[in-house]
Amino acid sequence: MEPTRTPTGARRARIAQLLRLETTSGALLLLAAALALIWANSPWRESYASLMELRVGPAALHLDLSVAAWAADGLLAVFFYVVGVELKHEIVAGSLRDPKRAAVPVLAAVGGMALPALVYVGIVLVAGDPEALTGWAIPAATDIAFALAVLAIFGRGLPIGLRTFLLTLAVVDDLLAILVIAVFYTASVQLFALLGAALAVLAFALLARSRFDFWWVLIPIALVAWWCMHESGVHATIAGVVLGAFVPARPVHGQREPRTHRHEAAVRPWSTAIALPVFAFCSAGVSVVDGGGFSQLAAQPVLLAVAAGLVLGKLLGVLGVTALITRLTPLRLPDGIGIRDLLPVALLTGIGFTVSLLIAELSFDDDARTDAAKLAVLIGSGVAALLAAPLLRWDARRARAADENRDGVPDAAQQRIGD
Repeated sequence: MEPTRTPTGARRARIAQLLRLETTSGALLLLAAALALIWANSPWRESYASLMELRVGPAALHLDLSVAAWAADGLLAVFFYVVGVELKHEIVAGSLRDPKRAAVPVLAAVGGMALPALVYVGIVLVAGDPEALTGWAIPAATDIAFALAVLAIFGRGLPIGLRTFLLTLAVVDDLLAILVIAVFYTASVQLFALLGAALAVLAFALLARSRFDFWWVLIPIALVAWWCMHESGVHATIAGVVLGAFVPARPVHGQREPRTHRHEAAVRPWSTAIALPVFAFCSAGVSVVDGGGFSQLAAQPVLLAVAAGLVLGKLLGVLGVTALITRLTPLRLPDGIGIRDLLPVALLTGIGFTVSLLIAELSFDDDARTDAAKLAVLIGSGVAALLAAPLLRWDARRARAADENRDGVPDAAQQRIGD
């Protein structure tokens, strides 16, 4: 018998459900970024800069961080926890469970990271700015929330398998980006702090699999793991994805559903409503009116390199690698999906945003390159979304072949996006 919900409880359930929608996440991110850009270029832009530089937190724990640093190191760990939980579920029980089924989007994700990096490196070298090479990974990431939001809005009527393909590609993309952050953007490692983080993660993993996985026990342990990771020199957001990866993806102790579902449902609303919008607000506030204005930022080779990497690099990497492997190997796209569907999907992967903005903050020591890179992320992501949207509508209106993925077997009837 279902428990009777009070009006307040029902209202909270509706809000939580709304915050789990991909369209809601994309809209909140866009709104936060727009507000930051407007404030950072308004007559009151100094107050925005002052707010970002305001330091809060206990100095004794080395946590007297600026508001911008708290958003990048602290709040974004919540988002990475959701990514870690999604990864665990996809690997154990989802689209990455079957190697043959997962091979094409996984390889497409690799191509979608390699080509943007090569485009970036080529442009900054030709422009004579070798010091900017540290930002090679900026255009390599895909923003899951934004990409899926655009697909949900403009891809109505397309096979649902296309969403699974994009989700798999984006999740692998983010995993590779996380590895890049951990390996290439860690200057030094404090081993004792890293050992402390490992012990906290182990305690979290054991409790997450036990009968005592209460939130009021798990959250303090997660905070200890985050603090130790922060002290170790490894970017603190890595703690989020590692903790999420230890949540059981199969039912345990007689429960009906895996705990990955329960944890994702509990944490995603906080990530959607607070973590991601606040990070976007703190990172997207690039001023183009101070100093030399937009012309000074545009003169930075980083701007063209990042924007071209996101739009052209992602398009050529995802589409090119997928076309090659489906033509030269026995691997095929999922049922009901053809190469024609991947043109808009490849453009959607060019929506970098969250992780790209984070890598931009980690890549450079000077404000000029950092601001140019951030502006390029916003421009490149916007262009990719604007190009993908009409192509999705055009693709949805076209008649589909009986064997769209050309595997020799007629495609089964599929649920459509938006059904």
